[in-house]
Amino acid sequence: MAANQSFIKHNSQVNSNALLVEASGLALLSKTLLDNSILGSELCIPKVLAVNKNQLEIEYIQSQRPSDSHFKTLGVGLAKLHTIQQPHFGLEHDNYIGLNPQPNCISYNWGQFFYQYRLQYQVSLIADSHVKQRFQTLLNTHQAKLMEFLNNSCSSPSLVHGDLWSGNVLFDKQRVWLIDPAVYYADSEVDIAMTEMFGGFDAAFYQAYQTVRPFTAQYPIKKRIYNAYHYLNHYNLFGDSYLAGCEQGLGMIEAL
Repeated sequence: MAANQSFIKHNSQVNSNALLVEASGLALLSKTLLDNSILGSELCIPKVLAVNKNQLEIEYIQSQRPSDSHFKTLGVGLAKLHTIQQPHFGLEHDNYIGLNPQPNCISYNWGQFFYQYRLQYQVSLIADSHVKQRFQTLLNTHQAKLMEFLNNSCSSPSLVHGDLWSGNVLFDKQRVWLIDPAVYYADSEVDIAMTEMFGGFDAAFYQAYQTVRPFTAQYPIKKRIYNAYHYLNHYNLFGDSYLAGCEQGLGMIEAL
């Protein structure tokens, strides 16, 4: 960290606790990594220097263009984080995914949690009544087989970053930093799926990850379903350019 430098993020949402729960997510990631001897060796989390509803101040990261070595470190570190078995799915409190709320609860049924608190919730936010009705009907029709598929293909809960695209990973000269999390306990492959949503990370990341934690056989199908959540969120935030992604992901549920 450069001397006397920090990064300050301002809250654009009136009366929102978004920055407070972001700081809480950073703290949870940091504690989990520290308790399992991963913090600093493979993954780093910026220290929260100050936080209130209006702004979040974290330590400054002198970011640079990543190398293959950076991506290998990220892959190994993330896989180690995901290998730590957690006691339940969900989270004790709600947080945010981008600018939208991300509701949570404590759950012991992954399929039900993802169906209700991720897919169904995002569909409930859709402004276009025809699109909303179409997607609600699809989810209601295929709820049972979706939940069964997800429960059968997830062995245990992991702490996930929750919004793992390239903009939320920074690299300095030697280290890898995770920022702006939307944490909860989930099937670890929700994080891997998100990395592939906007073009994917370097191949070295996926190769290194799988040396520690191989992908499940069902991952190619799960990837489309898990990213339907993010496409729905982007559709609700940014509009029709993300509708096709929603339809493709939800269509995978129909095909189960």
